Amino acid sequence: MDILLDNDGTPVSAGGTPAGDLIKDSDLNGFTTDVLEASRSVPVIVDFWAPWCEPCKTLGPALEKIVKQMAGAVRMVKINVDENQNLAAQMRVQSVPTVYAFKDGQPVDAFQGAVPESQLRAFVDKLTDGAQSPLEAALEQAKALLDGGDPQNAASLYNQVLQAEPEQVAALAGLARCLIASGDTDAAASFLDGLSDKLKMMSEIQAARSALDLAGTGGGDVAALQAKLDSNPDDNDARFDLANSLYAAGDAEAAIEQLLDLVKRDRGWNEEAGRKQLVKLFETLGHTHPTTVAARKRLSTLLFS
Repeated sequence: MDILLDNDGTPVSAGGTPAGDLIKDSDLNGFTTDVLEASRSVPVIVDFWAPWCEPCKTLGPALEKIVKQMAGAVRMVKINVDENQNLAAQMRVQSVPTVYAFKDGQPVDAFQGAVPESQLRAFVDKLTDGAQSPLEAALEQAKALLDGGDPQNAASLYNQVLQAEPEQVAALAGLARCLIASGDTDAAASFLDGLSDKLKMMSEIQAARSALDLAGTGGGDVAALQAKLDSNPDDNDARFDLANSLYAAGDAEAAIEQLLDLVKRDRGWNEEAGRKQLVKLFETLGHTHPTTVAARKRLSTLLFS
């Protein structure tokens, strides 16, 4: 899938229309055209709001953000109830904010009151049958590029996402990983250090920090360390260094095997360095990664047996 972002990173629809054009104000006279007829070609979200409504001031912008990200998969129409009381009465709007979803000329879903962004996304996802937004596609493509050994082009996509959404956590973490993969660990450290305290607490950012910490631990020759360990299997330093070098060489599974073996042989060695390094590796891979899940179970067995 091609990623459609304009020059400043704003998503655009498949036809090239800026996503901002997909959000408009309307009234009783325009309702048939803007909502009923328009919803026959693309789902339409109708936000009934009022200038004096405090929850409307957070719900409206949150909905607009999601609609822009969907870049043409859904449209949004805003109705000021103070100026359109007859329309609000016809739609049985009893309080604001009230949000309706229209499809094929008919209301198909609705809710009242302010709801969290996760619930808004679920509302839109249901309406659009799970259509992927351009930003989501960009993040997916960037991760594939990074995993495939192309941090430069991955960073370009992550930067485009951040132009559209400056605090997109996955993009921030991904950009840090691109810097690490490019060998620019100083820039990665500076970038991560410059994030807000709130962002630093996010799991994706902490995982990127763990990846940065691990980046400086490898560098030894794998073959030489393996030979050293073969000659003396009780050499914990050699096993630990081998694990780090294997990870630096891109073989996370082999690194985990060595660290699990180290914990099995001498759990307390060097202030539990083996266990602590495993935790960093788990954070870097992600807690839901199959390798992490399997290794974490094995580690638990070792620690509590």
